[in-house]
Amino acid sequence: MDHQFIVFDNKIVKMINTLFLLVLCLVTNTSHRVDGIQTTPKEELELEKQLKLINKDPITSIHTKFGYIVDCIDIDKQAAFDHPLLKNHKLQKEKTSAKISPTDKITCPTRTVPIRRTTKDDLIRAKSLWNNNILANNARFAPIAEVSLFKHPSLHYYGVSGTTSIYNPKCSIAQASSTHIFIQNGEGDGTNIIYVGWQVFPHVYGDDKTHLYLAWTSDNFKKTGCYDMQYQGFVQTGDHHHVGEVIQNISVYGGPMVEMLDQELKTNNWVVTIDDKPLGYFPAALFSNLKSAGQGGWGGGTIAIGAPSPQMGSGLLPDEDFNHSGYFRNVAYKNESGSSTTYGPEKELIEEFNDAPKCYGVDYYEKQKDPFRYCLQFGGPGGNCAP
Repeated sequence: MDHQFIVFDNKIVKMINTLFLLVLCLVTNTSHRVDGIQTTPKEELELEKQLKLINKDPITSIHTKFGYIVDCIDIDKQAAFDHPLLKNHKLQKEKTSAKISPTDKITCPTRTVPIRRTTKDDLIRAKSLWNNNILANNARFAPIAEVSLFKHPSLHYYGVSGTTSIYNPKCSIAQASSTHIFIQNGEGDGTNIIYVGWQVFPHVYGDDKTHLYLAWTSDNFKKTGCYDMQYQGFVQTGDHHHVGEVIQNISVYGGPMVEMLDQELKTNNWVVTIDDKPLGYFPAALFSNLKSAGQGGWGGGTIAIGAPSPQMGSGLLPDEDFNHSGYFRNVAYKNESGSSTTYGPEKELIEEFNDAPKCYGVDYYEKQKDPFRYCLQFGGPGGNCAP
């Protein structure tokens, strides 16, 4: 059999080697810039690894009109189960039968859940969020206006709930504004917290829209925790909403409402319910000290980094007119594990907290007419709020 040989001219070989070295140089020195944050080539490689871990292979994908992608992920193969504390975790329950999210008509096949795809830009923003301790509020002014359940060693809470109005407060890249319900336990670096609500946070989402959000930590955001679905932790079981989704209806009575944050008896998992349907849960194994909550509450918060504080809620101060200021209505708590009984907090059981009275307000009302019953107003215009 004849053998064929290909002979290269020396000049061509040199050219090929030069091109190879050029391509290699470009690949190994690639960097990325997002909102003024510059990555290094080493960080780029790490980001690529993280994306492969976070974004599971989808059954199908939907491109939303807001520019991001929602992946329909096998409910048993979502990234939450990669968390080292959830290695032997069994899915708590099947997802609900709802098939369409009212926010953008997201429809996923059976036994899949809609999960917003994480991008490299998302990870870069999130990294700066943790590196700069923004969530721990270190060296930054982060006002809060909220009502919380009274904290005492003899008191234990197993769920909080409430319906909130939804707005779109204007925020720059250096600002954020949120409305949330929360539960927490512990002190200092041992603080365990779960937040559920809506927020405008351009630094996280890359836009100024209102988003459904979750956040948790077991050490006051020092080393552990997660923001939305960018890291393992929250297990999604429902498909009527997806974490990080854009909330389109942003009026007093419109849009999805944060309805409940509850604890399931048998497994001590903290279940998140929105619009009367379970969205998913935070497994108990994630937390160091959250079999019950020592505190829970409702309200809003803002962040400002080298800028005036933004609006909170509707941007208007409380005035007893629920068509004006942001509100939570029909707020309630549970004080027994596994109980279906909820209680409206009497005034002697709550504390109002507002550390920026120049910019925001908070007022609690009890025993109002339906549908408000036990309720609060909070928020304000923002501005130069520092004491």
